[in-house]
Amino acid sequence: MTEMEAVALFKCLADKSRLQILKSLAIEDMYVERLAERLGLTPSTTSFHLKKLMDAGAVKSYKNQYYTMYSLRGEVFQTKIIDVIREKTDETSLAAERDAAYRQKILRAFFEYGRLKSLPAQRKKKLVVLEEIVKAFEKNRVYTEREVNLIIADYFDDFCTIHRDMISEGLMERSSEGYWRTEKTDSPAEKA
Repeated sequence: MTEMEAVALFKCLADKSRLQILKSLAIEDMYVERLAERLGLTPSTTSFHLKKLMDAGAVKSYKNQYYTMYSLRGEVFQTKIIDVIREKTDETSLAAERDAAYRQKILRAFFEYGRLKSLPAQRKKKLVVLEEIVKAFEKNRVYTEREVNLIIADYFDDFCTIHRDMISEGLMERSSEGYWRTEKTDSPAEKA
């Protein structure tokens, strides 16, 4: 189910009469007059709602003698909402472009000639800065505290704060053996 089909279906389902029609059709296939009688609606109102349901792909029709019968398209309702949400769309790439532009704006504001001018107070901005600094550390390598401090000192004089913040944000981990960059710091492209 595409994003547009999902939007059309969700809009269509936001009506009590249409939901009642779907509930009736889940029990058995029916024609307009029978549905209208069962739901206490006029045939013209029932036809109007059936047209909306057909346009959204929730209902299909077929001929049975001289009646036009309507039935529920069960396969449409087998789609999980989470699958619709996870579907890649043009908006997904647009959001990624906006995120990248936002990151670049922050990096330009807080870095000058490769050094950090000041540490952002806002957590969201600070995280972008920390993610940039942690790129200086190789993956799958354990560093001593001295090595970590020397690398961070190339970016900012207060290496203790940066060091502590990277650990608290989960960008680096430590043990008695030393410090290392976590997988959380991998971009989606690096994970693939």
